[in-house]
Amino acid sequence: MLNNQYNEKISVGILAGGESSRMGQNKALIQIGKERIIDRLTSEFASYPEVIISAAEHGIYEELGLKVVYDEHRKTGPIEGIRRVLSCAAGEYVFICAADMPYVSRDLVAYLSGYISSDYDCYVIADEDHIQPLCAIYSKKVLPVIEELISEGRYRLREIFGRVSTRYVSLEYTDFDKKTVRNINTKEDLKEISKPAVFCVSGFSDSGKTGLIVRLINEFIDDGMTVGVIKHDGHDCHTDMPGSDTDSFRKAGAVCTSVYSDTGNAVYERESVNAEELIRRMSLMKAPPDAVIIEGLKASSLPKIEIVRKAVYDKSVCDPSTLICIVSDCISPEDADCPVYGLEDVRGIFSCLKHFFNL
Repeated sequence: MLNNQYNEKISVGILAGGESSRMGQNKALIQIGKERIIDRLTSEFASYPEVIISAAEHGIYEELGLKVVYDEHRKTGPIEGIRRVLSCAAGEYVFICAADMPYVSRDLVAYLSGYISSDYDCYVIADEDHIQPLCAIYSKKVLPVIEELISEGRYRLREIFGRVSTRYVSLEYTDFDKKTVRNINTKEDLKEISKPAVFCVSGFSDSGKTGLIVRLINEFIDDGMTVGVIKHDGHDCHTDMPGSDTDSFRKAGAVCTSVYSDTGNAVYERESVNAEELIRRMSLMKAPPDAVIIEGLKASSLPKIEIVRKAVYDKSVCDPSTLICIVSDCISPEDADCPVYGLEDVRGIFSCLKHFFNL
């Protein structure tokens, strides 16, 4: 059993002082959906007693209301950011992550903190390809070593681990996948790490959800992307045609049936499942889709397109904070806090989706 007694005492340091030369813009300020990466990270770690941002210069992150520290040694890379955070942190242990790792989670920090003991000074996540020095817990005892390395002109983070007692924690044997620790260096990385783009097409019955989804699928395909679709059925869900072999097996009591061919397969399981689980399964496919469209779920917190038709119901009912856009024949752009498109403006809707998800 891992010992999590240190978790509530850990400070968090977010290194946001990189030059972002390959991306061409400040990676910490990139938006994924409606949220900047830096906002996502600071929100994720808000429950920790202290969050410190390491910056290269003044005037970028002060608006967040958090402690910001600045590089004193220029052109030294992330080792200087770690030094500054450790120097100013109140906690004995500091979780360090990079500001271009949007999916690092507090659950991962809690898991990693369970390894803290008097035997080690660094606790570093490792996968089968890399160690992750910017997804690691550092003890303040490491600070003199870091200062010594900087004075010697040795800035590679791995040099730290060669001089202090380091515990490597393999990601392979945890419940976290590699996406959790992946960072964004290029625009291609951003597109890949955002897969799949998940959104709902919501609205009342007979508002035209299915028709819009079909047309959006065609737009994605024409743009060279793949799509998965999940339908939320408010009634009992049956996947097998009456009288089919799998229907007979299910009625006989089989808890799971499947059918497959050279071109596809389908599985029916006698258990409830939510949209999040189905999205997870799609993301684990050998070739996960670029986008997952969910039909329905107008009350969910997922981003969504809402269809509002005068002939069905002429008002928006979705939480405005979840709306990507509204598709309507009765709501004007002046009456909404998000883009509004006509029922037939599929190209405009698709362009809005691409911008929203950085596709």
